[in-house]
Amino acid sequence: MPPPLREIIRQLTSYYGRPKLPEVTDPFEMILWENVGYLISDERRAKAFEALREKAGLTAASIAAAPRQAILEATRLGGMLPETRADRIRLSAELALSEFDGDLRRAFERPVPLAKKALKQYPTIGDPAAEKILLYNGVAPILALDSNGLRVVVRLGYSEERKNYGATYRGAKQALAEQIGTDCAWLMEAHQLLRRHGQELCRRNEPACRACPVAEGCNYARLQRA
Repeated sequence: MPPPLREIIRQLTSYYGRPKLPEVTDPFEMILWENVGYLISDERRAKAFEALREKAGLTAASIAAAPRQAILEATRLGGMLPETRADRIRLSAELALSEFDGDLRRAFERPVPLAKKALKQYPTIGDPAAEKILLYNGVAPILALDSNGLRVVVRLGYSEERKNYGATYRGAKQALAEQIGTDCAWLMEAHQLLRRHGQELCRRNEPACRACPVAEGCNYARLQRA
């Protein structure tokens, strides 16, 4: 078994430094952030997001009132399928207006399972993204993992890869349930550090195990050495 998760996060903090909170934490803006780009770097996504802010605004009301072309100008900066993503952004605005009068924070007045269900109505928002929104708004202490962080957790040996992404995600959460605690601030840092580690060293292809600060306790690195 790998070391306790808190020890892994301590080691990653020593290596990368303490992460800063992301600038985008408003729940509706987080949905826009997810949809404005596709399979692109954070830097490109940020440029597309700022273009959306400039061309159409970042509120449900402003996006619903904006010309489709204005939204498209932003999504074209965000990679593949810009038309599809523009439609998803418009749909997200319409959903937020119809159910929450444009203020998605009102979803947090519901019990956590119902708040999560409400968030999952929005385009591309599955369990990981919905849980990230809940975590970053201090609604629930959840270890929200993106694909990079999930890969790190599986390679460390806390859980195993299963038949599909959803099953792998649920298995990792179950395996770590007793270790996550209730500190949302710590879990936000854990989310960001695991994600960064998956992006920079524990890459999908050609992971840099020799440079990895947590290789000593990593099942994947141990197998590579063997």
